[in-house]
Amino acid sequence: MEYRNLGNTNEKLSAIGLGCMGMSFAYGPIDNEESIATLNLALDLGINFWDTADMYADGKNEELISKVLKTNRDKVFIATKFGFRYRDPNAPYAGSGNSNIYFDGSPAHIKNAVEGSLKRLGIDTIDLYYAHRIDPNVPVEEMVGAMAELVKEGKVRYLGLSEASAASIRKAHAVHPIAALQSEYSLLSRDVEGDILSTLRELNISLVPYSPLARGLVTNTVSKDGLAADDFRRMLPRFSEDNWDNNQKLAHAFADIAQQKNATPAQLALAWVLAQGNDIIPIPGTKKRKYLQENAGAVDIKLSAADLQEIGALLLKYPDTGGRYNEASLKLTNL
Repeated sequence: MEYRNLGNTNEKLSAIGLGCMGMSFAYGPIDNEESIATLNLALDLGINFWDTADMYADGKNEELISKVLKTNRDKVFIATKFGFRYRDPNAPYAGSGNSNIYFDGSPAHIKNAVEGSLKRLGIDTIDLYYAHRIDPNVPVEEMVGAMAELVKEGKVRYLGLSEASAASIRKAHAVHPIAALQSEYSLLSRDVEGDILSTLRELNISLVPYSPLARGLVTNTVSKDGLAADDFRRMLPRFSEDNWDNNQKLAHAFADIAQQKNATPAQLALAWVLAQGNDIIPIPGTKKRKYLQENAGAVDIKLSAADLQEIGALLLKYPDTGGRYNEASLKLTNL
């Protein structure tokens, strides 16, 4: 495994992290035994950067991770997030724009949220604590000020933001150093390129892409009809009838390029993300050992300028991929 520096810190994180959400939440049936095995394999592979959030299955994902984290604390750099809250935790998940979910970035909630995460994770200090979004009703400075207090108290080591605009990043960083921005970034989701990414680089903040495989679309393994009834991808525009034909053609063509590189499509997609800069640390999510092993192999794939040009030409050929979220969910991005 290769390692990359986390933003303005001296922390060395695996160039491929592990997104743990799907182990408990949003991606169909769960298998805790396989998930535990996947977490243990991550340790063997040197994948030391694990990501979760308190809203994933209403804290159950943090509890699952704790079964491996507590006894391997010195081997894992753990990141979790706060902010999304359920009006009814028993209602089915329908995306972050669902009326059952709201965002709370208030200092009062932050104090409660961190205690809940620490307890569920079974640890004394969270390595990286993200605001899961920017709260439109709470000044950024106020929210980050409350997060900074957690650093002073020793409950959190580093602070992060998620899906924030360049303006919010600057406001936050002026209050307390921000180590990472977690936002969706992949071959198909490139919103952060431009002002946001240039701001991160100016301030020496890492980009941590979630969904670097475009929710599995670019792996050429996803069947829309094969998705579980409770798989939230069914609600995303890219999985709708309007965009599916275009995206399948793109996935097939991308798989052809991967084959020429003796790589899987997933590995090539992750290699593309890694090639965008050494300050980028993707966290592909998986709940299965076979996919974790596959993802880890992406660090061995080096792309030439010609490779990147070929991939870029393919993306231009199939531009109608659809939005990454529905309209309601997008309202809480780039604030």
